[in-house]
Amino acid sequence: MTSVIDYVPGSTLLHRLNPVTKLALAAAIVAATLLADTYALLLGLLALTFALAAHAGVPERLARLLKLVVPLGVVMFVFQLLFTHTGEVVWGFVTTDGLATAPKVCLRLMGVALPLVLMLTVTRLTDLANACVEVLHVPYRYAFTFTTALRFVPVFSQEMNAIMEAQTARGVEYDTRNPVRKLTLMLPLCVPLLVSSVGKTDATALAAEQRGFYLRTRESSYRRYPLVARDWAVLALCVALVALAVAL
Repeated sequence: MTSVIDYVPGSTLLHRLNPVTKLALAAAIVAATLLADTYALLLGLLALTFALAAHAGVPERLARLLKLVVPLGVVMFVFQLLFTHTGEVVWGFVTTDGLATAPKVCLRLMGVALPLVLMLTVTRLTDLANACVEVLHVPYRYAFTFTTALRFVPVFSQEMNAIMEAQTARGVEYDTRNPVRKLTLMLPLCVPLLVSSVGKTDATALAAEQRGFYLRTRESSYRRYPLVARDWAVLALCVALVALAVAL
């Protein structure tokens, strides 16, 4: 089973951008989403994200993530209604200001989560780490730590699924619809998952040390990641997005 952040090969313009440019594009969309205060701009940024995903051939990845984000957005919508007491009362605890801001909170949640996943979907983690080291002068150990943490996300997910399947074979009812009971059943699984993760982390650290991890420098990489014309054009678009969000 593939994860939503697994790399999808391709030859589109988005795939061919410098990894740092992709990171800047995702950051610009996220920043514009947080700064935007109109529904038109928030919806436009979401549409831009899905248009980029369709261009890269990965819209199903964002759709999968959307299934996880929408329930969380509904919870945040309710909380926003509960804790917003300004404005005129519409019904019960619901006010006009709550109804005006709650949808924006949901849109911002989706607008922050989707661009980062899109960027990871069209970028090899190795290229991302090497480009950050070369272009942004990030110390290699920090770039390696970040990308390794991302690599472990699907691994831990598979480990959790394997543990749950083993417990289901022993008669544990993980298919219950009661969220409180399901959470109660899943909490004990954190112990074997933690033990497994510590073992994998120790093995990874040992392998990295044996391969001369501490000798790695910015000049050690055999690949180079120059910024070409298309990268500068996209970076200009990033500045324009943020400026538009500030202006509106």
